[in-house]
Amino acid sequence: MTDRPAAARALVLAHGWNAMSYQVLNPGFTHWFDDAGDALVGYVRHGRVRVAAGAPICPADRVATVAAAFERDARSHGERNLWVGAGTRLERVLASDRSHATLPLGAQPWWDPRRWHVDGADRASLRAQLHRARNKGVEVESWPPPIAAQRRPALQRILDGWLATRGLPPLHFLIEPQTLDRLDDRRVFVAVRGTTPIAFMLATPIPARRGWLIEQWPRLPQAPNGTVELLLDTVMRALGTDGAEQVTLGLAPLSTRAPCAAAPAAPLPAWVRLARRWAHAHGRRFYDFDGLDAFKAKFVPDHWEPLVAIVDRPRVDAGALWAIAGAFGRANPALLALRGLTRALRTELRRTVR
Repeated sequence: MTDRPAAARALVLAHGWNAMSYQVLNPGFTHWFDDAGDALVGYVRHGRVRVAAGAPICPADRVATVAAAFERDARSHGERNLWVGAGTRLERVLASDRSHATLPLGAQPWWDPRRWHVDGADRASLRAQLHRARNKGVEVESWPPPIAAQRRPALQRILDGWLATRGLPPLHFLIEPQTLDRLDDRRVFVAVRGTTPIAFMLATPIPARRGWLIEQWPRLPQAPNGTVELLLDTVMRALGTDGAEQVTLGLAPLSTRAPCAAAPAAPLPAWVRLARRWAHAHGRRFYDFDGLDAFKAKFVPDHWEPLVAIVDRPRVDAGALWAIAGAFGRANPALLALRGLTRALRTELRRTVR
């Protein structure tokens, strides 16, 4: 019998082009293999919807064929499917006709780490943050997977402390936080002060781009200002020295810094546009969209790339949004929102008491 996890990993390492390709190996994903054996789609189910991560993982000239086969397989089982975080390859294939609709998700920044620098007026604030961290005695170490595995409790303590400060319960799918038991192909960089780890960055490979996704950067509340900036500066320089050609910090949700690669076949329904505006105006209590966008932009990316969800319908519908929310929350979206509201109210109460 084929070792399916090993086969999935082999395909990701051979053909992973989307920034989130490697994430389909995280817990919770179902793996669909094309009959030819040279293609993989990683997805999660919410109800009768398959929510796929990115695009098919396959040779570039097979993207259209594999996407069509996956959609046929979903229909044969009475299911529909969505492509979340589809990159320009799949967007150009599916979003240019009237059978699929696109939902803009945001944009992700990219750098060539071989050209990374912190010189110039546009990076003055970044240099100041680096000086602050160094002046507080922060240093960055690269921990090989065996060392990271051995010292996992220290990393888990940082991750747990950071998750406790978030406005929502931990999310999953493309932002799965529990990856510390799957470090074989990843790189771990740890900020230490004295002998105490206070933050870390997790870099995940994007093999077909000779690139890396900076997947996580949790820090303890007591970490000095500039700790994350010092981590990223060290990571960029290390990856560039090792021959990486592209690095991304991943999706900035609702960012408008990059246009879609293909014009949508139909405009977004008015209720979707209203929902996006509401999220910008009132969603900060749960997720600081603008703050995350500004954080990534301050490192002056070389370019931004749009990310969309592609819906297997001529128009975006409520079922698609419900399934996407369910995939990230691994729960009923209404229950997830209630948990987030309860958590936010507790935070406000603690602040009021203080």
